[in-house]
Amino acid sequence: MDWYQTVFELIDMRSFSNLWYWIALAVLWSSASHFVIGVPFDLVQRAARSGGQAEQDLADLVRINVNRILYITGNAGTLLMSLASFLLTVLAMLGWVYGSEFCQAVFLLLFPMCLVALLSARTARRIAAQAPEGQQLHRRLKRHRFYTQAIGMVSIFVTAFWGMLQNMQIGVLGG
Repeated sequence: MDWYQTVFELIDMRSFSNLWYWIALAVLWSSASHFVIGVPFDLVQRAARSGGQAEQDLADLVRINVNRILYITGNAGTLLMSLASFLLTVLAMLGWVYGSEFCQAVFLLLFPMCLVALLSARTARRIAAQAPEGQQLHRRLKRHRFYTQAIGMVSIFVTAFWGMLQNMQIGVLGG
């Protein structure tokens, strides 16, 4: 038995049974819930606790990221939406119509992140329109984080369920 065969028997290279896929999923959602419209959530908490310079830093960083998101959505929003829709449609078709497990796995990573991107654009528009400060800004960012985490929990549940189903089918059918 050669070395390559041993490694590939030890590490299954299919998507849902690959440890690296699940690590990537965990890192993706951990990062998505930590950075609220590009602002680290620990800064939101620090500003809520101590105010002062942390509050000013939060307001500056929120203003910068809101302007950046609004600029991107205003200039390239239609193009980005079209490309994302095309990519997700291709992944869904290849994944579920043609049975590509890799495309299913990538779709289950990207689709919920597109929902988070839409949520971020909506939150940025609301912050720009209402210009909340202090506790109102903290509440808005905490609400955004809550919705992001809710999307993440549903996404992880659906991905884990689908991945276990795929792994059981492969196990029963023998590969």
